[in-house]
Amino acid sequence: MRVDTLWGMSTKRIVIVGGVAGGMSAATRLRRLMEDAEIVVLERSGYVSFANCGLPYYVGGVIEKRRALLLQTPASLAARFALDVRVRHEVTAIDAAAQLVTVRDIAAGTTYELPYDELVLSPGARPVRPPIPGIERALSMRDIEDTDAMYAAVQGSPASAVVVGGGFIGVEVAENLCHRGIPTTIVEAMPQLMGPLDPEIAWVLTERLRANGVQVRLGTQVTAIGADDVTLSDGNRLPADLVVAAIGVKPDTTLAQAAGLTIGPRGGIAVDDELRTTTAHIWAVGDAVEKTDALDGANVLVPLANTANRQGRLVADLIAGRPGRARRVHATAIVGAFGMAAASTGWSEKRLRAAGRAYEAIHIHPRSHAGYYPGGETVTLKLLFDPATDEILGAQGVGLDGVDKRIDVIATALTAGIGASALADLELSYSPQYGSAKDPINMLGFVAENVRTGLAPLVQWHEVAERQAAGATVLDVRTRAEYAAGAIPGAVNIPIDELRSRLDEVPGGELIIHCQVGVRGHVAAQILAAHGRVAPNLTGGYRTWAAGMAAQGT
Repeated sequence: MRVDTLWGMSTKRIVIVGGVAGGMSAATRLRRLMEDAEIVVLERSGYVSFANCGLPYYVGGVIEKRRALLLQTPASLAARFALDVRVRHEVTAIDAAAQLVTVRDIAAGTTYELPYDELVLSPGARPVRPPIPGIERALSMRDIEDTDAMYAAVQGSPASAVVVGGGFIGVEVAENLCHRGIPTTIVEAMPQLMGPLDPEIAWVLTERLRANGVQVRLGTQVTAIGADDVTLSDGNRLPADLVVAAIGVKPDTTLAQAAGLTIGPRGGIAVDDELRTTTAHIWAVGDAVEKTDALDGANVLVPLANTANRQGRLVADLIAGRPGRARRVHATAIVGAFGMAAASTGWSEKRLRAAGRAYEAIHIHPRSHAGYYPGGETVTLKLLFDPATDEILGAQGVGLDGVDKRIDVIATALTAGIGASALADLELSYSPQYGSAKDPINMLGFVAENVRTGLAPLVQWHEVAERQAAGATVLDVRTRAEYAAGAIPGAVNIPIDELRSRLDEVPGGELIIHCQVGVRGHVAAQILAAHGRVAPNLTGGYRTWAAGMAAQGT
């Protein structure tokens, strides 16, 4: 074993364990701030800077050139930033007292010790690999080496594929395998895909996958992986020449635990708001560390590239003596499949209900841009807010156009502390091919204000059956044709344009009003209110109710 002194210890040596988003953001920012520092990056894989989120699209052929994924090389980083980047060098131990790391040069088969003044850990997260018989045959997607293996596998034109897990990676991999013409099935243990989403939003994306040839098995687990098939918990077998494990990721804390660093309650490395671990001169960033939730201040795991990049830049500032604090996270994220996007920020309704937090939920289904301009698509948006304080708690969206910018606006409002009703007053860009004079964001604000002030009480899709059982009548104000095409069981149909002349036909007792998406229902509720009847409007109308019921399998 040798001790690597490199340039000697006359300058400050900063050692970074792990590259990609967190590690390389830290390294390059450090160089811009500290020209005289010695910066060493140790990466156990063969690639230190690559487009992690683009990997599934290379497998699918959307990204045609492998080299497009490789953002920087050790040589390019040395030339521009004077960084000492060592790929296939794995840190196997940390001696915090002596301030040195033990490094294994994988290619040479040798080991050496490297002293540090400051140590930054950015080991990332590793794929979850449950102890399923035959799991060794399943491919994962974490790095370039994994991607090369999957790319090689699809070149063999497998006749079938099973993706185990329906989260972000599972959905993206399934889409790209379909692009390759491979019949693909997603098997998800939960009753819905995309766990961060609420079921009525996730269902829209699920149907998009099915419409494009992806088979989806929900509420089912893979119990065994055979040579050319998988066995499911319901006893069925699926052909599977190719198996991909996309069950999720967990923080890679092996090195940190061995060094005696504190691991937080969620299983990630514990850091303070300046990204310091519990051991002096050791910092940690990225998917391996626990973050602080913006809503309740709890420890959370958010394995997203944006957060890792931001933490990498921040830790460099802090090491260089610049002030800064780690931001609290809203876990803003988006996934795409066959032209459809599903995105979220903040908490879901499921999470709010589980936490016992007071909230109101709004659903709207506007067009992505002005209805008179061709090419507009329906956008489904859901806003969650505190009815007492007007605080935005979360939002979700799904659709073929305009979802990303709407969720990004709400994520910005969350960070800025803008209330739900204040969305009505946001001055947003408008031209008919891009939006509407009253943007969907403004519409959310209008509805939130109506709800908060008591003008327009709402009922949720999952509350309808219970209220009907308690004696409420559902009043459907859509057209007769819409009603005939599909209706809530037991609903009474009086079209909105006939309501004023047929008020004597409106059933007595508690009412629930609904139309197709909520707009006509709001008008009907106001007509009834003017005649002394208070009736909540079904938020999002029949479309939301139908999606929610389909998601429940009813």
